[in-house]
Amino acid sequence: MASTGANPPQRASLEKDPAEVAAMFDGVARRYDITNTVLSFGQDRGWRKKTRKALDLRPGDIVLDLAAGTAVSTVELASSGAHCVAADFSLGMLKAGAHRDVPKVAADALSLPFADNSFDAATISFGLRNVNDVPTALAELRRVLKPGGRLVICEFSTPTLKPFRTVYMEYLMKALPAVATKVSSSPAAYVYLAESIRAWPDQFALGDLIREAGFDRVRWQNMTGGIAAIHSARA
Repeated sequence: MASTGANPPQRASLEKDPAEVAAMFDGVARRYDITNTVLSFGQDRGWRKKTRKALDLRPGDIVLDLAAGTAVSTVELASSGAHCVAADFSLGMLKAGAHRDVPKVAADALSLPFADNSFDAATISFGLRNVNDVPTALAELRRVLKPGGRLVICEFSTPTLKPFRTVYMEYLMKALPAVATKVSSSPAAYVYLAESIRAWPDQFALGDLIREAGFDRVRWQNMTGGIAAIHSARA
């Protein structure tokens, strides 16, 4: 679902109303990729590569990249030789990635427009945190995966060392919005980013949510001291 209003809100609330979230991402789409690289100190590129490796893709695999945004993550996945589909509910984000030569589909994570058992693998990177019904989104991912299909979730998480965690949370709430003012087309959206990261479950709690959705072989690896984590599982 994408906003069609003339004056979309600059940021969503933690209620994560789908129309507000889509409109917010429409607003940041133009400079989204460069902003992410700056705010992550270039770590985003390495996170994408690790996500691809965790999926263990093979030529001929059919892969869903959900919440793909501008499809930069989809291009990384497609470098494996797999057939990768970018899906996102922000039309502005998909338009910003129109130059990337991968299939793109407008899709709501809570009601995916794909048949059961359609994909060999699926991933969602830094997008699960933005849906307002995580169990339903996970159930939809399991529905469209083939039996035994591979799921990988790359998402912001909780730093494992307490001193680093304290510094990181201070960066999120103070420095991140200030830096976004310099590089983002919609700095207010990055206040939401900081708040949504702080409110997100830690590695163990997300693992439990994945199991409750019917996945097994759930495990995760921390990246950059736990700033982000890659969870993997099987349908």
